[in-house]
Amino acid sequence: MASSDQTLITCEHGGNRIPPRYRGLFAGFEDLLNSHRGYDPGALVMAEDLAEALDAPLIVSTISRLLIELNRTIGHPNLYSVATRNAPEPVRQEILDQHYLPYRNQIETHIREAIAQGKRVIHLSSHSFTPELDGAIRNADIGLLYDPARAGEVELCYRWQARLKAQAPDLKVRRNYPYTGKSDGFTAYLRRCFPADRYVGIELEINQKQVLNQRRQWRAFRLQVIEALRQATTDSPD
Repeated sequence: MASSDQTLITCEHGGNRIPPRYRGLFAGFEDLLNSHRGYDPGALVMAEDLAEALDAPLIVSTISRLLIELNRTIGHPNLYSVATRNAPEPVRQEILDQHYLPYRNQIETHIREAIAQGKRVIHLSSHSFTPELDGAIRNADIGLLYDPARAGEVELCYRWQARLKAQAPDLKVRRNYPYTGKSDGFTAYLRRCFPADRYVGIELEINQKQVLNQRRQWRAFRLQVIEALRQATTDSPD
């Protein structure tokens, strides 16, 4: 990593907490809250480990994505969930003002200030995905999501994938899978705010089957991800 680079770690779906004020909206949705639709299992500990290992700032949310989806732009049909989209407009606006905007604005401000100091920000957003969705098996252990039109993101993801393949050949690492990096999301929004030579936004997607492994295996997996990233950001290009 160049001396002018600053890494930022975020986790938008770190928990399934619902503030007491809104718990009435979730009556009957308890099972949904505890499922992968309520949060990203493993994403928070992965983010914490990345931040500690890289000595990077960490910004996380433990509010459930079912209250409001921090990884969607305003106006997206899934910004609010089945539990909240029919709440009165003032309630939805309050949720937006008190939980969505402060989180997103904090991160955007952090990036803006770092860029003003002459830094290039490498933003790693930690997520996880369910091993199976709608009957389809997700065929990857790790997904690296980026915008193919931004050279810095392409280079980092290719190198990260190569380092992972070298040190953990049994792991299947795919780029822009199980989602595309250009889909509506926080990194996609931030790319519109900051130039490609100053902002590199990568979503790290971990298959939740890794999270369900024995504790020792899960920890070893996280260490592999981190070490491969460290190599990808410090080694000279191949």
